[in-house]
Amino acid sequence: MNKNQSVIECRNVSKVYDDGHLQVTVLDRLDFSVERGSSVSIIGASGSGKSTLLHILGGLDTPSIGEVTLMNQPLARLSQANIGRLRNQHLGFVYQFHHLLPEFTALENVMMPLLIRRLAKDEAQARALAMLEKVGLQNRSAHRPGELSGGERQRAAIARALVTHPACVLADEPTGNLDYKNARNILDMMLDLQTEIQASLVVVTHDDELARRFDRVLTMVDGQLVPF
Repeated sequence: MNKNQSVIECRNVSKVYDDGHLQVTVLDRLDFSVERGSSVSIIGASGSGKSTLLHILGGLDTPSIGEVTLMNQPLARLSQANIGRLRNQHLGFVYQFHHLLPEFTALENVMMPLLIRRLAKDEAQARALAMLEKVGLQNRSAHRPGELSGGERQRAAIARALVTHPACVLADEPTGNLDYKNARNILDMMLDLQTEIQASLVVVTHDDELARRFDRVLTMVDGQLVPF
């Protein structure tokens, strides 16, 4: 796939929620695409629909109307099992909260997506260790999340998202729980790794300064994405 081809595309996507007797439109006939290898930041007021859009792009939620395609496959035409396989193969997710499994070590958490793919354990471990080294956690691989700092937990979550070399990483406020220094370090790391593995990167953030580091900066306004 060349850089000008879309990894994810949504066409005429709306999301409407019922709130008692009212219908609330969060996304309104939105058209949006993510090209291979590009980085996009999305900013906007709290409750404007940024996270909803990210969930729809990742096949974790469905639009009320419109079509979403991932790697040219329309998600609405796939079973949940096939969407899950497509996600595992082509997407990585990073959230504000790390969502690491507390009973497993950093290494075991990063291995999980590879084991779900039924990769041999030895190969999964080698690839997970290599990714942990890239995020500076090679000496913390045997530690469980409770034994890691906030910045270390987020780095482990990034390693887990990138270990499969996904076509696109979707990140929802990935630095929201971190102090200024850690937030900048995490962002630098994500952008460096995104360039290295030639993945697309879509980040929802409230931080305007952080957002300006991306190829495209968009603002969610009235259910639409407009240039910042």
